[in-house]
Amino acid sequence: MLYRMKPITSILAIILIVSLRLGAEEPIKNPLIDYDGFEQIVVKSKAARESKRLSEAEFLSAIESGEYVLLDARSKQHYESRHITGAINLPFTEFSAESLADILPNKDTKILIYCNNNFLGDQTSMFSKSIRASLNVNTQASLRAYGYETIYELGPLLDVDKTKLPFSGTLIN
Repeated sequence: MLYRMKPITSILAIILIVSLRLGAEEPIKNPLIDYDGFEQIVVKSKAARESKRLSEAEFLSAIESGEYVLLDARSKQHYESRHITGAINLPFTEFSAESLADILPNKDTKILIYCNNNFLGDQTSMFSKSIRASLNVNTQASLRAYGYETIYELGPLLDVDKTKLPFSGTLIN
């Protein structure tokens, strides 16, 4: 036997379902997360980033000038196995106002960054990540979120065995 609802009951049931759905769509608030602010930083980073992507020769020249801090935001393990000589390691997951201020006390410091996706030929210490998860992109946005704006990035994809950039580390092939 089929049960038929009265029109008023049907309307009340629909109102109840709609209000439950609307309630479920209300965002869960967390005052320590600002996705809209993050989005704005990413847009700003995109606009500023392209003009500060350096060729291999420009990056090497910047390192040699002594006017920049070379930051390696990869894990400590991967940094220790192979990194560009002179780089300071602060893993991306450990970025905070305090940890950044320890190595970058001046917000106007010229910062050089690179990531795994800048290199081929070493899948142990510089393995390629998804192109949308490149550490350079995340590092740019995070440094900007902490107020650092003078960020220069290694632009090209280089072979670790052919680059002129010098490496240090314990597991260099």
